[in-house]
Amino acid sequence: MNYYENILQTIGNTPLVKLNKTVAEVPALVLGKIETFNPGHSIKDRMALKMLEDAEKEGKIKPGGTIIECTSGNTGMGLAIAACVKGYRCIFTTSDKQSKEKFDMLKAHGAEVIVCPTNVEPDDPRSYYSVAEKLSKEIPNSFWCNQYDNLSNRQAHYESTGPEIWEQTDGKITHMIVGVGTGGTISGTAKYLKEKNPNIKIWGVDTYGSVFKKYHETGVFDEKEIYPYITEGIGEDILPKNVDFSLIDHFEKVTDKDGAVMARRLAREDGILLGYSAGSAVAGLVQLKDKLTKDDVVVVIFHDHGSRYVGKVFNDDWMRERGFLDEELKVRDLISMKPNKEFISVQKTDTVRDTFNLMKKLDISQMPVMNNGDIVGSVTENSVLSYLLENPMDNTEKNVESIMGKPFPLVDEALDFRQLSKYLSKEVPAVVAKDRTGRMHVLTKYDVIQAV
Repeated sequence: MNYYENILQTIGNTPLVKLNKTVAEVPALVLGKIETFNPGHSIKDRMALKMLEDAEKEGKIKPGGTIIECTSGNTGMGLAIAACVKGYRCIFTTSDKQSKEKFDMLKAHGAEVIVCPTNVEPDDPRSYYSVAEKLSKEIPNSFWCNQYDNLSNRQAHYESTGPEIWEQTDGKITHMIVGVGTGGTISGTAKYLKEKNPNIKIWGVDTYGSVFKKYHETGVFDEKEIYPYITEGIGEDILPKNVDFSLIDHFEKVTDKDGAVMARRLAREDGILLGYSAGSAVAGLVQLKDKLTKDDVVVVIFHDHGSRYVGKVFNDDWMRERGFLDEELKVRDLISMKPNKEFISVQKTDTVRDTFNLMKKLDISQMPVMNNGDIVGSVTENSVLSYLLENPMDNTEKNVESIMGKPFPLVDEALDFRQLSKYLSKEVPAVVAKDRTGRMHVLTKYDVIQAV
């Protein structure tokens, strides 16, 4: 029989997967290191277990003790899984900008979660750093992992992530790019790879509102660089000890919007459901494409799984509220937003009176007219009502074919919704679109207004 003694033994040895559509404009071979294959669905499983096991060896935590950590969610998940296996209690502090899914998954493993405000200084007593430190001093037999300054973090990647990438690429890797938060992943992996080949370029992805890029380029910690941002998992308002700036060749900043949009593209175009930082890493790589050639081999480290972000990045309403979705909002998105997706129509042999009653009953203003499954015309409430008022007694049993107008224009579901302005007018109040299943949908001016 072939099995593991416990879930912790499945950490590591994650696959490399070639990216295609999302990096079509990048000349190099681009390989994604898919860390979602770890049991906690993130790369943080590696360093979480390493920090805990090192603490055990050093006697910093004893059986039955309490693990305390300030976490954006993923390190907490790795620690929570290890705690379940090893029999520890967990208390995690986190910031209020993190997704609810992360909180719920930590609680699912029995952890206690304390949510702290994001927009405070790191040394503010309310910050998630300060609250974690305070708890570690108050609770007996507790250990604050402090992933930012605990060098077991980057050592985990020196021992596992770096060797895996070197072996999987047969030593042909020329560039590595990854989002930088605590700095453990980039620094530990870079140290190993540069020992093998000092010419390998290490690129870190930063976000606007973080201090990393300017500090790396100038050596100045500029507090003016610090302001709130939405991107999760990368960027900092402190300088963690795990970040070894000497190993990083370049920092590339990526906007909140570009990271979120690219994460969605990775899911739709390459079929890989990944987190926010993965979107930022690929967006950063595309921004740097002119620095690459066809002979280069780039490894992008994908930190975590998209399931952490179904209420945010993969939620159309959340994206739209922040202005992130406008450039990719398509007719298909308008269809998905419609509360009633039933295709309502009349046959050309239906009477004008029946058509009017149907429109009145369903409170709709326009409908396609069908014949043998084909759209042959259209009617609006104005045309029906005008006809009935002009012919109140004698001709209400006439077929709707006698008053119908031209069919509504047929548009592709992939059309940018702003292009609908070319079709809609005073005379044309609606269009018809087919979805991937072949079902037809009527989209009206009101539907467009709701999307805007």
